[in-house]
Amino acid sequence: MKLWNVLLGALFVTALASADDESRASPTKAPMMQSFDDLKWSALPERPAMQFAVLSGDPKAGSYTQIRKVPAGTANPLHSHSSDLTNVIISGTWYTGADETSAKDFGPGSVVFMPGNWVHVSGCRAGGDCVFYQDGKGKFDFQPVSTKPGT
Repeated sequence: MKLWNVLLGALFVTALASADDESRASPTKAPMMQSFDDLKWSALPERPAMQFAVLSGDPKAGSYTQIRKVPAGTANPLHSHSSDLTNVIISGTWYTGADETSAKDFGPGSVVFMPGNWVHVSGCRAGGDCVFYQDGKGKFDFQPVSTKPGT
């Protein structure tokens, strides 16, 4: 289990380091180090039961990185996002797929890339809240997709 924690920590640090290429080019920027216990959580406007803590950028305006918390048992119906998203699962069992029957489960250490405008379902399985690191390549949005004919 300690190996998983070390691997997750290394993946998290690597993802943060590559999230903003400018930070490597500018020696005047300070490193960003954030304890999980000190994260500042906000409700996700599109899905109020979910929470997020921004690490860099601005999900309302453009590219960003953040930590997301999703309650166990949460189910997101068919939807899409206009920008590419990459999630790295830290805890819980996150699922996603083109529909409920094809959705796969992803546990800690899993990486899930979703291209912009990909229609999918997602959620957090019962048994434990999901926490994941998210790298968004543009403004975050949640675009529900109607499953009713003719809509």
